[in-house]
Amino acid sequence: MAKKSLGHVELQWTCPNCETVNPGLVKVCEGCGSPQPEDVEFHQAERQELITDEEKLAKAKAGADIHCGYCGTRNPAGATHCSQCKADLSEGARRKTGRVVGAFKTGPAQKVACPHCGAENLDTARKCVQCGGSLHRRPEAKKKDAVPQAQTAEKPKSKRGLFATIGTGLAAACAAIYFIFFSTTTTTGVVQNVGWERSVPILEFLPVEYEDWHDEIPGDGEVISCDSKEREVSSSGAPNSEEVCGTPYTVDTGGGAAEVVQDCEYHIYEDYCTYSLLEWTPVDTVTLSGNDFSPMWPSPSITSEQQLGEQSETYTITFGAEGKTYTYETSDYDLFMSAEIGSTWELEVNALGGVQSISP
Repeated sequence: MAKKSLGHVELQWTCPNCETVNPGLVKVCEGCGSPQPEDVEFHQAERQELITDEEKLAKAKAGADIHCGYCGTRNPAGATHCSQCKADLSEGARRKTGRVVGAFKTGPAQKVACPHCGAENLDTARKCVQCGGSLHRRPEAKKKDAVPQAQTAEKPKSKRGLFATIGTGLAAACAAIYFIFFSTTTTTGVVQNVGWERSVPILEFLPVEYEDWHDEIPGDGEVISCDSKEREVSSSGAPNSEEVCGTPYTVDTGGGAAEVVQDCEYHIYEDYCTYSLLEWTPVDTVTLSGNDFSPMWPSPSITSEQQLGEQSETYTITFGAEGKTYTYETSDYDLFMSAEIGSTWELEVNALGGVQSISP
């Protein structure tokens, strides 16, 4: 994710002495004159507006304030000596930055009731128009829910036990798969029947359609059609990309202001195409089959624009063993020819009744 900056907003802080809500860039309480405490936590107004004043914007971009290590006075970022006691600020404590304050809220102001007298005020106001009280509510401490002594909380399940249960289940599943497909038993079978099938495909040089990104199409490919399609998601912009951003939010810069940012990603679109290549393609298959030991290859007639493809052969041997019938398929011609009717063979059979291998 890339972070996109939309600008800066001024935060607020509440004086712990008189509860006056002050602008974040103001260092001394406008209500009682108390200095901003070192451990103050900035908050944002109900509605925010991006700073456009150049002087305020410069302060907002300057970074974290420095609290003097000797008198505690708050000094702006970049200061080298305290504005109050002139002490060297290299020993001072720089305010922490990077805290997400909240979502960036814009739009018309709403009306809120004064917590002191109940009069309605715009939510952008810091003081009540009727009684002059602060419109900022201190966050109330969360009350712990009382739990009756007769009730006891359910003990959370151990992760170790959960992992052990999952591991046992996986081990059992693997054992079952192994037993079905790889565990075999040996039985003796007698050859009852045989069969064979031999095939030869007939090929023609024809266009075959494929799909791929435009820049991956072979040089001899002929493009049929293309559509724009998302190829990847990147953290940086690129040609033919669509910017997709999340909800803007404010991040404390440590000086009474916050940067408004969005987490963005870029969906990159490129041409995904259907194209064709001329290839030798099967248009027909000629097959011969039988139930004897005289397999033959087909000899199809072809035109001057055709050619024969790769031959394929399949041989089937049927066994009888202990009242059951087993079938074994192979492409081994010599093995097939040695399976004389009535001959006895050892069969390796899996749990599903499939013959894995045979030997005389």
